[in-house]
Amino acid sequence: MGRENFKSRLGFLLVSAGCAIGIGNVWRFPYVAGQSGGAVFVLLYLLFLVLLGVPVLTMELAVGRASRKSAVQAYQALEPKGSRWHIHGWFCMAGSYLLMMYYTTVAGWMLAYFFKFLSGTFSNSANSSSEAVFNKMLGNPSEMGGWMVVIVITGFFVVSMGLQQGLERISKFMMSALLILIILLAVHSILLPGAKEGLAFYLLPDLERAAAVGWSTVIANAMNQAFFTLSLGIACMEIFGSYMSRDNTLTSEAVRICALDTFVALASGLIIFPACFSFGVQPNQGPGLIFVTLPDVFVNMAGGRLWGALFFVFMTFASFTTVIAVFENLICSCVDNFGWKRKKAVIFNCLFVLIASVPCVLGFNMWSNLHLIGSRNVLDTEDFLVSALLLPIGSLIYLLFCTTRWGWGFDKYLEEANTGEGIKLSPKLKPFFLFVVPVLILFILVQGLIPQG
Repeated sequence: MGRENFKSRLGFLLVSAGCAIGIGNVWRFPYVAGQSGGAVFVLLYLLFLVLLGVPVLTMELAVGRASRKSAVQAYQALEPKGSRWHIHGWFCMAGSYLLMMYYTTVAGWMLAYFFKFLSGTFSNSANSSSEAVFNKMLGNPSEMGGWMVVIVITGFFVVSMGLQQGLERISKFMMSALLILIILLAVHSILLPGAKEGLAFYLLPDLERAAAVGWSTVIANAMNQAFFTLSLGIACMEIFGSYMSRDNTLTSEAVRICALDTFVALASGLIIFPACFSFGVQPNQGPGLIFVTLPDVFVNMAGGRLWGALFFVFMTFASFTTVIAVFENLICSCVDNFGWKRKKAVIFNCLFVLIASVPCVLGFNMWSNLHLIGSRNVLDTEDFLVSALLLPIGSLIYLLFCTTRWGWGFDKYLEEANTGEGIKLSPKLKPFFLFVVPVLILFILVQGLIPQG
């Protein structure tokens, strides 16, 4: 049986962007931008996306497209005889499982909040704050577990239908809806009274504000965000490379994926900052911004129940497109590596992810005293392993595999990346890829391992 391909280029771009566009864009980007002084951070983020994100993305896609296989077999097909690069493929699979062990829970929160706004939980919460609503949900394992189960079962149902009928069709619908929703929400926020200050904070570079945060912090945060926004290093993008056509160069496709990803990240800031300033709420409140700060803002808005519900539909779509993309990676890896039929791979992975996601749910209530790496709770430990270790180390391995003579080699990578119409990479970039990009990735890796004060 031949490998299924995407029905259309648009399908590939929307599925790949859907994988990249996740909670990191819409949740992490605005609050990190808020804490990092606004517009200067945004400009630096865009610079690092071009220097770091696009090159590594082309490498992961190149390995997929040249091999037409999932991670382990992709390495085996391209690596020099006798080398062991394919071991990283197993770590990619482990990373994808680990990511889904907590991502499914957070995606469940988004869905839960949509129903909370729809049913008027927040409108009726004059006697209880948004913080109390959030803490009540975290303290209730059956509620959180229930939403997680809905996300997992729905996700595997979608991928059980195959690439074109399942993942591509649903991602096209969700991404189109997501882009319409984000424009609608952003326009609404910009038109709020007093939104001007929020726009100025977000879009007008203020060097004094950046200096007050600390230049090294702002630069490090921008580099981190540009790197993590694309979820590179655990073969989530590689798998879509293996389904791609050869009509377009990989740089052209990488730029388009990054552009869509960045549009959503920037637009989510246009929703959040004007709304926060309009209602006198500080935009630098950290991870609680989405679940504690914003519901308070929506409640005080005219038609807030509707706007809150729409915002969390948008958040649900952003997280769910990532979930189904990673599920596709897991299914394909099992089919390729173990020779399973798709149906068997779906059933096994569905049961496995359901069980493996339980610790994250319990980590906020029944197991709240369980502290793992560096006194982190379950979710933070799982996130640390993926974000601080597997993503940067995995990206470094892809980079070395594609650029050194011990791996696939720069010339073969360049030939694959430049196949098709569109932006071509110059061979003159080899020193930059060999010496500058690895240093940037190592900086991110080391920085992620330093305990944050």
